[in-house]
Amino acid sequence: MKRIILIFGAVLFVAGAAFAQPRPVDRTATPAAARAAAPTTFAAKYDGGMFGFAEKEMGTLTFDDANQRLIFFGKNKKEKFGIPYKSLMVIYPQSRSVSSTTGTVVSHIPLPGAGLAGLIREKRRYLVVNFADPDADARGVINFKLENKELLDSVIQSLGEKAKMTQRGDAYYRPRTPRSDI
Repeated sequence: MKRIILIFGAVLFVAGAAFAQPRPVDRTATPAAARAAAPTTFAAKYDGGMFGFAEKEMGTLTFDDANQRLIFFGKNKKEKFGIPYKSLMVIYPQSRSVSSTTGTVVSHIPLPGAGLAGLIREKRRYLVVNFADPDADARGVINFKLENKELLDSVIQSLGEKAKMTQRGDAYYRPRTPRSDI
């Protein structure tokens, strides 16, 4: 009986050792799933991040393909700022699950079971844009709140393709160019 257990243990050990070997990373790019094309103009809420624009504001984002930039128009339909496609470094989606205002208020009412209203949650979806501003020689991160996941996914894919960025998962980034002065 000891031999059978010893042989069985040896077989498991050899199988485990063979399975645990390091494998090379597959670096082939997988084609992006076909998504609906993003509209050229869509509603977005600016949540901050651009130098000189501190206030949160509802407005619209527009793809300006003629001038190769992404433009934010405020609620008065005037251009607030634009980001050239070549200044984009990383763009990615972000979701936050937060308690709704109603749920927070009701959860603080001193009634039995009112605390369960705090469990009412909503998802907020954000377009996060990392950019390098050539005018100010600075980097920044801008957040835009979008309505739904489908719009967010299509905007990220369209913006990444228009800016000629490289895809990694749900995000797009601009690879660094190697420095030649080293």
